[in-house]
Amino acid sequence: MKNITIWHNPRCSKSRQALALLEDAGVNPEIVKYLENPPTKTELEAALKKLQISPAKLVRRGEAVFKTLTLSEKSSDQEWVSAMMNNPILIERPIIMSDDQAVIGRPPENVRELL
Repeated sequence: MKNITIWHNPRCSKSRQALALLEDAGVNPEIVKYLENPPTKTELEAALKKLQISPAKLVRRGEAVFKTLTLSEKSSDQEWVSAMMNNPILIERPIIMSDDQAVIGRPPENVRELL
């Protein structure tokens, strides 16, 4: 069985659904409540590499805090990463990772790609 980690927000229905799908498949994932324990720069960059997306694609732009930031498409990857580190609510959720790949659980059924 693969080692699976989920960056989880218990208040998010999609995150709860993704966790339930993992558990129903017999997976006992490591649960990281990323709002309480934000990822480090290294962890965030590793997740982005596994997801194979740019930092800008991982940001929840509908969050109120996003509107207070000066980020744009011209911002550097490091500016996007810093914004997510300083404001973890901006990180799209849930993120489910194995040792070598990751998916965003929107829709929650995306977790099946890791099973």
